[in-house]
Amino acid sequence: MSFKSKLENIGLFSAFAFYATAGILCLATLAMVDFRLVHIGIIGIMNLMAAYGLFKNRIWTIWVVIALFFIATTFSVSMLYFAFQVNLLRDVVLIVYLSSTWFFTAYTGAKRRTLKN
Repeated sequence: MSFKSKLENIGLFSAFAFYATAGILCLATLAMVDFRLVHIGIIGIMNLMAAYGLFKNRIWTIWVVIALFFIATTFSVSMLYFAFQVNLLRDVVLIVYLSSTWFFTAYTGAKRRTLKN
């Protein structure tokens, strides 16, 4: 296995780890805070779908990642806009989640040729 393919596998594994972690944290937030936060549950399920697709190397993952990009961006930006500087930890987590979503969406889009049916 060449060095380039090892780096590619590490990058796709990093994307898998991000989406799996974000999905688990969203569903944990849903369970611990309030079950009426259905939008966080939907974001969590979509994150887990993206993680599964990346793990199984499926081509449909790119569409889930793109949809998640728009949903996560809208959610994070609206939360930052309406409740900025109320809770510093939440603001930092949302900024990290937003920037990570943008990065891994771009990375997954760039590596879409490696995904298989």
